[in-house]
Amino acid sequence: MAAGPGRALLPAPPSRGEPGRAGPGRAGFPIASMAPTLLELAHWSTWAVCAVLKLPQLAAVLAAGSARGVSLGSLLLELAGFLVFLRYQIYYGYPLQTYLEYPIIIAQDAVLLLFVLRFNGNMKRALLYAVMFWGGWYVLTLRKWIIDLAMNLCTLISAASKLAQLRCLWQTKDSGQVSALTWSMSAYTCATRIFTTVMTTNDLSVLIRFITMLILNIWVTVTILRYRKAKKTD
Repeated sequence: MAAGPGRALLPAPPSRGEPGRAGPGRAGFPIASMAPTLLELAHWSTWAVCAVLKLPQLAAVLAAGSARGVSLGSLLLELAGFLVFLRYQIYYGYPLQTYLEYPIIIAQDAVLLLFVLRFNGNMKRALLYAVMFWGGWYVLTLRKWIIDLAMNLCTLISAASKLAQLRCLWQTKDSGQVSALTWSMSAYTCATRIFTTVMTTNDLSVLIRFITMLILNIWVTVTILRYRKAKKTD
């Protein structure tokens, strides 16, 4: 199985300090011994948040009986980005802990997509989207260069999904049924995944994606809160 681009394979060099003594410049604080615990905490907190990530958004849409403010284009691009990322992680045999939440998020996104299509009166498109995503999942691993290229484009696709939601908010100047809680939780999971990626695979493509997504998720969250506050003031 091929190693992923940028994946660290060599072990860390041994400490130059004498056995049983702290090496030069070490403060003696057991940071190294805490790393596995912090990594586990990051993994578990990410899984816990992702288990309910889309529930606030689903609840808001169902309660209002409307998908007003939720960008269909953003949702489709986000789902495409998640599928590419998951396929990439599986293809290169990365640790399950680093992407376990993605099947959960994809399932929630699929349900949200169905509700958005329903409330927008576009349920006939559901089958078309399902066939497109299924076909894309299969094509991605036909050749190594395809999955590598897709991963390089994945950051652009995911960024485009956030920008599509921002564009929708800017045009309407109304957050509608868009959940600030869902977007803020997405920002948190990106932050934890930056840490876990550095501690495990150290894949540069993955790091760039999470850093970009963190910035854009925060931007969307702030924009939602801004328009929500403005609406209450009016």
